[in-house]
Amino acid sequence: MAFTVAITGGARGIGLATARAFAGAGAKVAIGDVDDEAAAAAAAQTGATAHVLDVRDPASFATFFATIGVPDVLVNNAGVAHGASFLETPGELRDLQIDVNLRGVVNGLAAALPGMVARGSGHVINVASIAGRIALPNAAMYTATKFAVVGLTEAVAAELHGSGVRISAVLPTFVHTEMTDGLPLRGVPTVDPPDVSRAILRLVRRGGPAVVTVPRWMGGLPRLATFTPQMVIDAIRHGSTRPYEDRDERRAAYEARVRGMLPPASKPRSEGGPASDDERGGEVDH
Repeated sequence: MAFTVAITGGARGIGLATARAFAGAGAKVAIGDVDDEAAAAAAAQTGATAHVLDVRDPASFATFFATIGVPDVLVNNAGVAHGASFLETPGELRDLQIDVNLRGVVNGLAAALPGMVARGSGHVINVASIAGRIALPNAAMYTATKFAVVGLTEAVAAELHGSGVRISAVLPTFVHTEMTDGLPLRGVPTVDPPDVSRAILRLVRRGGPAVVTVPRWMGGLPRLATFTPQMVIDAIRHGSTRPYEDRDERRAAYEARVRGMLPPASKPRSEGGPASDDERGGEVDH
């Protein structure tokens, strides 16, 4: 597999597992992450190169690709989630999820596609979520951004048909990463980061539909929703998001890292002192 792969939010979770998978397949991997120390550690583990990348900033993407060149594969993986109802989610955290989960994907597409189209080859894989097909209460903004990413993927894939450039979205269920830390996922289908990375690698190697769920059997759920009793749909939705109400210390640590990405004026500060490490934070990845 002699090609280059760029992975956003590649320092942790799905991104790190994907870096391992592609490096193991012989690809040249570039990890982009706003947390430079975590990116360097991930690169040391995988043999990748590490680069500072803030997906919210188009200029940061321009610098990233100026350094590594237009990759053969771009995995838009960086993402954040804040578990709360819409009314309980502060405006700055609504904006943050839009900026990272949706605008970050838009920025990645805008940075990579011109060069890929000019070259006549390339593949962009957007890491979305099953929440991009099944709306989840207490994760309204996350759901909204993932629905948008799925729609964006399908539309751009249709626009680029015949160009030699492929656009795909991978929709995992709950993944055992920091994003789900502290959630007692009882009775909810879950997967591990390598399950998602294998699906991504398989898409690049073998092709497939524009939208793929992980596990695959969940792909039929949205289509079956029309024929599924409402009580079953409600059980899936509320059973999968109820854990947000049962947070433990690990969940609190994740939420602190999410808040660490907010602009300084929006971050909570300890009285009489500078921001803590958690308040400074870094990019929180899938």
